[in-house]
Amino acid sequence: MGSLRSLRELNRLRIVDVLRRRGSASRGDLVQLTGLSRTTVTTLVADLQARGLVVERAADGNGSAPSGRGRRPGLLRLDASAGTALGIDFDHRHVRVALADLASTVLAERRIELDVDHDATAALDAAAEAVEDVLAETGSDRDRLAGAGVGLPGPVDRRTGTVGSSSILPGWRGVAACRELERRLGLRVEVENDANLGALAEAAFGAGRGLSDLVYVKLASGIGAGLLLDGRLYRGSVGLAGELGHVSARPDGQICRCGNRGCLETVASSCALVALLRPTRGDDLTVRDALELAAEGDLGVRRAINDAGHAVGRALADLCNCLNPAAIVVGGELGAAGEPLLAGIREAVDRYAQPHAAQAVEVRPSALGDRAEVLGALALVIGDTERLRSAELPALQHV
Repeated sequence: MGSLRSLRELNRLRIVDVLRRRGSASRGDLVQLTGLSRTTVTTLVADLQARGLVVERAADGNGSAPSGRGRRPGLLRLDASAGTALGIDFDHRHVRVALADLASTVLAERRIELDVDHDATAALDAAAEAVEDVLAETGSDRDRLAGAGVGLPGPVDRRTGTVGSSSILPGWRGVAACRELERRLGLRVEVENDANLGALAEAAFGAGRGLSDLVYVKLASGIGAGLLLDGRLYRGSVGLAGELGHVSARPDGQICRCGNRGCLETVASSCALVALLRPTRGDDLTVRDALELAAEGDLGVRRAINDAGHAVGRALADLCNCLNPAAIVVGGELGAAGEPLLAGIREAVDRYAQPHAAQAVEVRPSALGDRAEVLGALALVIGDTERLRSAELPALQHV
């Protein structure tokens, strides 16, 4: 009997997981996606509906369940009132916090501008304050929170929950971000590299939807890659996988903040781009200014952006040879540059990757823009079946 109960529980979790990832699905969809029989799906869905976790809407959106022959099947989704999740994204220059229901609908969001790199305590305190703001705005109770997903702009050591490189986030040296946020929020927290979260978000909601093998590249003041392989994040043994910004691009180039010379970050990051353009475009030039000039047709700026894309594409070509992804999704603040950047990446991938690998991969712009990382932080919580089951939310206690 114990084995049967465990199997039934596992099958319920499989259904919950599909609905969480897809947003909605018919019973027929659940049969295909879980591999369970139609009878089992029907029984378990009825059980989840009785618990108040799953609700049904007609496919035409009129709010009534379908009945009778010839009508479209009803769509099942998680009840938005079953619980909530927090996403927190620490960028180099801002903190963004979002609150969402378990169907991944964002209920409230905050963004605070500050220097994250050099003052971990101030950044953590700002995030905690923003969490209180979004809870107050939505009238949400803390006991409905399943947990918080957190993104940091640097490698995260999975063994300790600390930033794996003090040269990238100098103010976070020795700070256990997970433990510090759990203390401030009173919640279970999981910390992840921000590019990894971008990959999760684009796969779940954006340009990589439906793909199980993709590379998400975040091009900003740093350069990082999130690797989704066979539907799962690949982090490496200590969380350093995807540190694309510290691949050698010019062996005789500038000294990088990591201590090496000629890293890709010194050539193709937003900081490198602005430094290159300021002598001719003004000392007060910003990344936003450069993107506006490119959009207006400034040939010099467009050339600089294309060159940066070519350098990034050269590194990605090697990644394509090793991993053979279906898509490269380009995000971060430089991702907004559009075609001059993407064209440079495509040209380099076509030139340097093996022909079959180059033909198999599509270079796509991010569909989520600068919100990709915070949405990925939400997906980290909402996509974790075991986390939700252990969160002791009223509607999930017996799933």
